[in-house]
This record gives sequence, structure tokens and C-alpha cells, in this order.
Amino acid sequence: MGDLHLWMTYGIILISVVAYVSERFALEQVALATLSAFLLLFAAFPYETPAGDMLKPEELLSGFANPALATVLALLIVGQGLFATDAMDRPARMMARAGGRSANRAVIITLLTAATLSAILNNTPVVVIFIPVITVMAAKHGFTASKALMPLSFLTILGGMTTLIGSSTNLLVAGVVERYGLQVGFFEITLPGLMLAAVGAIYVLGIMPKILGRESNDLTFRQSISGTQFIGELRLGPNHPFLGIESRAGLFPGLGDLTPRLIIRRGMSFYPPFENVTLSQGDRLVVTATRRAFMKALSIGGPTLVSSEDADRFAHTGDPAQPLGPDYHVAEAVIAPGSRHAGRTIRNAGIDTTHGIHLLGVQRKSRMGRTSMSDIRLEPGDTILIGGTDRAFEELRESHDLLVLEWSAEAVPQRRKAGIAIAIFAAIVLTAAFELLPIVVTSIAGAFTMILAGCLTLQQAGRAFDRQIFLLVGSSIAAATALERTGGAQLIADTAVNLMHGQSPAVFASGYFLVVAVMTNFLSNNATAVLFTPIGLGIAQAIGAPVELFVAATIFAANASFATPIGYQTNLLVMGPGHYTFRDFIKAGAPLVVIMWLTFSLLGPWYYGLW
Repeated sequence: MGDLHLWMTYGIILISVVAYVSERFALEQVALATLSAFLLLFAAFPYETPAGDMLKPEELLSGFANPALATVLALLIVGQGLFATDAMDRPARMMARAGGRSANRAVIITLLTAATLSAILNNTPVVVIFIPVITVMAAKHGFTASKALMPLSFLTILGGMTTLIGSSTNLLVAGVVERYGLQVGFFEITLPGLMLAAVGAIYVLGIMPKILGRESNDLTFRQSISGTQFIGELRLGPNHPFLGIESRAGLFPGLGDLTPRLIIRRGMSFYPPFENVTLSQGDRLVVTATRRAFMKALSIGGPTLVSSEDADRFAHTGDPAQPLGPDYHVAEAVIAPGSRHAGRTIRNAGIDTTHGIHLLGVQRKSRMGRTSMSDIRLEPGDTILIGGTDRAFEELRESHDLLVLEWSAEAVPQRRKAGIAIAIFAAIVLTAAFELLPIVVTSIAGAFTMILAGCLTLQQAGRAFDRQIFLLVGSSIAAATALERTGGAQLIADTAVNLMHGQSPAVFASGYFLVVAVMTNFLSNNATAVLFTPIGLGIAQAIGAPVELFVAATIFAANASFATPIGYQTNLLVMGPGHYTFRDFIKAGAPLVVIMWLTFSLLGPWYYGLW
């Protein structure tokens, strides 16, 4: 009966991997099918371990309460809080300036900085730090974040292999080794680790972006749309941050990405070029800008982008001088054919009062004259920029006059909360880096504090919760549990050792590295490290090879979690923001596993004195 469980476990894992790679089924479907198969197998045919324990369903389901999974999901919510407050905008700008005009140079500098930090900090918080930086940088330079987020994960893993504290895997191996009376020094793996990291970095920075060259059509479509120009109008009320900005050489550099087309002051119109003009209270600015630029203006100046003469129409958000709440969103909508608003000027269309939203800007293919925004006449097919609360957008979906583009809804950054978000995030990183508290504790507490402080709403936090990751990790840990308890993992290790019987220590070390590297992509890296460290020590003593060689092989191979998203926590962190599939990791990560294996097979025996 034990053999049945063993071979059925192998079969289920093989079928699930094939299904993941084929992409014919949704990831959630495969994960649920895998989990169901294991539950049915061990419920219909109870399995008793050699120690006399039964493998119960609750043990197979323990992955859904796994601390690593809870940490990843909580950190995704924390990351959403950083996005919602634009907290990482300044660091991203600094990185971009360091790279000059070259987007590639800016990305490489950012990635190498992350890799360096991961040598002295645990790589999980390092990836959390840099995900929003990369995402903002991608938006500014016009490339898809997917080209840089997987390299970010891989380079931090490579950087984490260079010191004892760079990865939890390193510490686990050192802890197991210590039980056998051996010590692993802080910098003992640094030199071989740097060699491996250098070779891996060449692949990650030079070859991998070409492998990840495909761009999501949906993502590209969104980027092209978000770059289009809208025309809108700003009213400068008391204490507006734009008051006092002076024109220089006919322009207003202080307005950033907003381009003034017209200034209306006490009934008088001023057209560009603007000479010796200082913005003052009561001015109305007709500007053109992208949606992101309008959102930035909203985040620093409140709802001062107006579509009518009547300030009372801001009743849905309160005082126009007050900052917008975290539930205020901006979206794009299309004036439908037959809409009651078509043919009317914005002043008389009544969009604000009818739908409880703000009309912030208009964009159309035909040219619009330089006139007050309220005098623009709406036409069927016009794309308008609208702002409002979640509730207002829900009510608007029932309207046939405006067709809301669902994907375009985006929360206005809560810039006034950026300091709070950074402080929460810094507390998580520092307590994790110095091991003052477990990262699972600080990440969950940090996610709750983000919501409590108003950096993001519960709805935004819910959208950050990735059900794909939740199901993938839960089902994968069920598979790993079945593999370990039925003896499947031990059988693979023993078979590999027997196949290499009679070979030289260098060949043994190479084969051992390959087995561990393959297993770490299907078990967790930590489980692989704990499982194989005693095996590696036993092999070294049996064949008379340096123990240090096999300790290093275990550390480096257990860290080679590049070929699947479930192999390492940082892979899961970038999977959602990068819109990666299971196949993407195999396609881009499997070659890196092979490169690490071949590099260690050459450098390891030489470094540890076998050659």
C-alpha cells in the first residue's frame, strides 16, 4: 500500500507540473485539482508512516496557514499601501536620475543595488522595497515591469548566497551543520558565492530580458492609453500648492507634467507663451496632461480639477480644499451613442450632479480649441476622465450614458500619507533585518496599520490579496508534505547517490548539486535544505571528500529556486505585479539553474582543493 501512495504522489505532481506548464487551464484550477487529488488519495486510502503516524487531511491543508504564505500576502498589502501613497516615487526618481536618460542603465543600477543589499539583509524585504521602485520606474520610462521584476527576484537570491545571513536557507543549513559539530563562518561562502552570483548576473542582465521580451497586449494597451493627453481645468483656491509659481521662458516648470494652454483671470484670457505671469488665487488653468499627471495634481491639491462653475458640486467629497480620501478613484469613460450628455457643453451636461462624480478632463481625436473647459461640447465617442468614490462608480455602472472602462479605475495617491506608509514599511524591514521580531508578525501588523492609518482602504487591500498565490502555495505545500511523508523525497536522494557510486568526489558533488537544485524548485527551499544537509554530510564522509564542499553545494543548490514560482518566497512576491505565468519561470529560470549547476561543477572542486 505504501508503494501505491508513493507512486500516486509522483504521478499527481508530474501531471500538475505538466498542467501548469501547458497553460491550458487556469492556475487556480490546477492548484485546486492537485489539492483535491491528494486529499482524496489519502482519505480513500489511509497512509501510515513507518513511525506509525497517519497522514491526515489537516496536515495536507497546513500550507494555507504557512507563515511564509501569510508573510507574502501581508507584504503584498503593504506594497499596495506604498503604491496608494506614492511613497516610492522619490526613490524611483533618484534611481532613474542615476541612470541618466537610459532606461536600461537605470534598471541595471537598481537591480545591482538590490542584489548588493540582499547580501546583508534578508532578500525578502529587499524585494518588497524594490518592487514599487521598479514599477514606478517602468511607468516613467515606458517599459513593462515584467522585464525587470523577475530579474529582481533572481538577483536578490544570487546576492543572498554570498553571506551567511543573506538568506534563511543559508542559516538553516548552518544550523543543521552545527548539530554535527561543524561551524559555517559569516564569510565562508562569500568567495564562491560571488563567483556564482557574477556568472548568474551576466545571464540575468544580458540574456533573460530577451527571454522575457514578450509584452502582455493588455498591459501594452493600458500603457498606451495612460499616455494619451486629456484637457482639463484647475481652479486655484486658497492655500493651493500652485499659488506663487512663476513663468520662466514662457513656461511653468513648477507645474511638472501639466502643460497650460490658457489662464483665465478675472474674465481675462492669457495664452502661451506666458511672460512674467505668477499664478494667484482665483486663476483658472486650462491644461493638457496625461491621466497620471492629473492624478498627481489631485493628490497634492484636492478636487480642484473642475468641470463647472458651481463649487457646490463637490459635495460628494466635502470641502474642495480638503485632501481626497483613499476611496477616491479616477477612471476613464466613453460618451455613449445616444447619451443624454452628447451635444451639450460640459457646463450644461450635468454629469457631476446626475452621476455624483467629477468630470476632470476630456480627450478626443479631433482638435479642441483653446477655450474654457466648461464651454467644450461633448460628442459621442469622447473619452472623459472622471473622479469619484467607489460607491459613485458602482452607481455609474448602471448608466447607459457613460461607459466606464473598468480596467482604468485607479485610486488617487494619498501623498499626505506617504510618510506614514514609509515609516510602517521601514519598521517591517528593520525588525526583520535585525531579527527583532519574526517577519510574519511584523508584516501582518504592518498591513493592518496601513489600513488603520488610512493609507489604503479595505477594498484596495482585498485587491492586493492574490488568490493565485494563495492557492498555488497551499496546494504545493500539500504536494511537498506528501512527497516527504511517503518517502518520495528520500527515495530520489538515495537513487541519485546510488547512481553515482564509484565516481570521483567532483562528480559526486556535481550530481548532488543537481539533485538538490531540482528538488528545491518543487519542495520549499528551506525544506530542501533541511532534508539534504545530513545526506550531503554523509556522502562527504563516505567518499572522503571535503565536508565544506558539500555544505556549500547544499547552500547554493537549495538557493537555486529559479525554475518555479513556488521555489522561493521572492518569486511569489513578483509573480502578481509582473503578471507572470508558471511557464515564464520555467522558461527564464530553468536555464539559470543549469548555469548554476555547471558553474559550481567547475568552480566548486577547484575552490575546495579537489583539482
